[in-house]
Amino acid sequence: MPTLDRQENVFVLDLGDGENRFHPDWLAAVDAALDEVEKADGPRALVTAATGRFWSNGLDLDWLFAHPDRQREYVVSVHALYARLLTLPVVTVAALQGHTFAAGAMFSLAHDLRVMRADRGFWCLPEADLGIPFSPGMSALVQARLTPRAAHEAMVTARRYGGREAVAADIVDHAVDEDAVRATAVELAAAQAGKVGDTLRTIRSRMYAHVLAPLRERENPLGD
Repeated sequence: MPTLDRQENVFVLDLGDGENRFHPDWLAAVDAALDEVEKADGPRALVTAATGRFWSNGLDLDWLFAHPDRQREYVVSVHALYARLLTLPVVTVAALQGHTFAAGAMFSLAHDLRVMRADRGFWCLPEADLGIPFSPGMSALVQARLTPRAAHEAMVTARRYGGREAVAADIVDHAVDEDAVRATAVELAAAQAGKVGDTLRTIRSRMYAHVLAPLRERENPLGD
């Protein structure tokens, strides 16, 4: 399960050492960690990291298929996570040490900055291969955070990007050696720790109003 630690002005949220799929209990733990970050005092920023082969593989499809009657509720909770990151009143950096796929890749896009391992691991939106269409909120998020060319390629072709390829496509900001991923993310976050509070939240909310609207749609989050 996710754990939260603080290194001076930087909170480090470790998503876990498995596939870090979005089980409801996992989502609740992340939400509780974000509560703690928001309630803290003084300069602060957030790094979201993980341990092992994966940063996040996204939706917990096993749980979802076992609970088809809760699909809408589940999608709403995933959308809520993205919306919360987009409007969090602190600067956020994703430290992608491993595979970052599907809803996990979209979670990374909700952060301000992304640092990825250069030599191994992929960032990918495989929905076209899986036969799972993007929800309106997910589509809006991807298109808001990537260039039109990168968004089209990533969403339509399901291309797998290595670290250096992801930098070239402006999907991530830095590609570094494995042992430097978290340290680089913490350094970037620490440099922005003074930008915190309601002003930052307002800037974000206005900048991403067109993304937040579909992400906060509760009655028909899938746009069916």
